[in-house]
Amino acid sequence: MSAERALTAFAGLMVLLSVALTYFVSSYFVWFTVFIGANLFQQSFTGFCPASIVLRKFFGFKTEKELAQ
Repeated sequence: MSAERALTAFAGLMVLLSVALTYFVSSYFVWFTVFIGANLFQQSFTGFCPASIVLRKFFGFKTEKELAQ
């Protein structure tokens, strides 16, 4: 799995988790969902996402470009 696909899966998991926490624990967890959405929005323009650094450094995921070589 590439780093880009892992990042998409991780973002989806975090959104689902934050919605569940909002529903079952506290309505303030909606701000976690907002943070995830804002981070995805800025990543679409800048290409920078802190989670991608963690996925590459600690879990060894490679980018699509690295896998193609």
